[in-house]
Amino acid sequence: MIRLITAAGCAVMSAALIAQAPSAPQQPAQQAPPNPSNLGSDANGNPLRKALKTGHISNYDESKVAPYTLPDPLVMADGKRVTDAETWRTKRRPEILRAYQSEIYGRIPANTPKMTWEIAETNAAAKDNTAVMRRAVGRIGSAADAPRVTMMIYTPVKAAKPVPLILIINFGGGPPVEGRPAMQFNDPPVAADILARGWGYAMVGYQDIQPDRLNTFNQGVIGLTLAPGQQPKPDEWGTISAWSWGLSRIIDYFETDTLVDAKKIAVQGHSRLGKTVLWASAMDERIAAVYSSCSGEMGAALARRDWGETVDDMAQNFSYQFAGNLQKYAGHWNDMPVDAHMLIALSAPRPVFITGGTQDQWADPVGEFKAGVAAGPVYRLLGRKDLGTAELPPLDTPLTKGDIGWHYHTGGHMATAADWQAFLEFVGKYF
Repeated sequence: MIRLITAAGCAVMSAALIAQAPSAPQQPAQQAPPNPSNLGSDANGNPLRKALKTGHISNYDESKVAPYTLPDPLVMADGKRVTDAETWRTKRRPEILRAYQSEIYGRIPANTPKMTWEIAETNAAAKDNTAVMRRAVGRIGSAADAPRVTMMIYTPVKAAKPVPLILIINFGGGPPVEGRPAMQFNDPPVAADILARGWGYAMVGYQDIQPDRLNTFNQGVIGLTLAPGQQPKPDEWGTISAWSWGLSRIIDYFETDTLVDAKKIAVQGHSRLGKTVLWASAMDERIAAVYSSCSGEMGAALARRDWGETVDDMAQNFSYQFAGNLQKYAGHWNDMPVDAHMLIALSAPRPVFITGGTQDQWADPVGEFKAGVAAGPVYRLLGRKDLGTAELPPLDTPLTKGDIGWHYHTGGHMATAADWQAFLEFVGKYF
């Protein structure tokens, strides 16, 4: 490039820059080809996406939601009705769990490595002398270059006994990508309130456990279970199951931690990590409560309800997050043996809190609420309380009285401060 420098009204051309100037015009940078699945947005700003395999285009019109029938969580695959808690616990729940393992999230293989932990740093006067901070580092497997998982733990500085804890699985972790830092520990907006209640909280970056990218099954914990060049089998885990596995290994650690009451650990995650915490709770009954924020399709939102993101979109864009078997349900949602209300019900009788946002229709907040309603019969069978209503409550009006909680916030795809305050009220009944 040639630069003109002005001084005393005269233009002086830099000879050095002339020497560096290219002899021919530079070619413009090539632009990436347009994404054929991205059709822009509708008049309300909702994303319009086309599933290339099926041709399905995102719907946001209630009049175009085709009728659907949800599988009954209290009817066995052989048609027998579940009428008591024992049958749910010993027969129907395991049946639903197996369906999710083989068809949706993928089963965890038997050869997963052990995880060992050590405290790498302690600050007894963190958060303006209100908390004890500890940085724990977990090693996945025994190799010298084994993946490391970093967790930040905060507990009240004056706690007289082991405390309840909220375990937050955060975006972040893993090696730096495109200039972004490897770890992003963002305190929840209610961190001071959590500590003031006499509880603790911990944060972990999900990509320390498994990368969140296509073609990375040779990395993270999944990579440690596969021979070179192998892929998971069609019924084996994708990344959501891997992240869930990591949460369970963290709970293993907390069972040895004298500052934490391991019987009172809630898990929180947002978006794909909202799916993760629901699935982690389904597999690990040591989890005492769940806060699933804006988890959407294949999380808390009903898959059979045609709204926003669909099974087709998930199978196309996030295949690595699921079992390979999910692919057969693209365009065949009604053939799935499960739906989101059953995922929620797998945590019963333990409490589950679900949120959605008005500007996050891609995640189908109404479908999330309907799934919470449809999980209610299982909670009632087990002697617990459901949402308390089948009618969508007014916006920004949390439902926290039952064992299924709900908050529909004004705003977008985020865990808002109001969501968090509602969750603390909700989980406070148990903590």
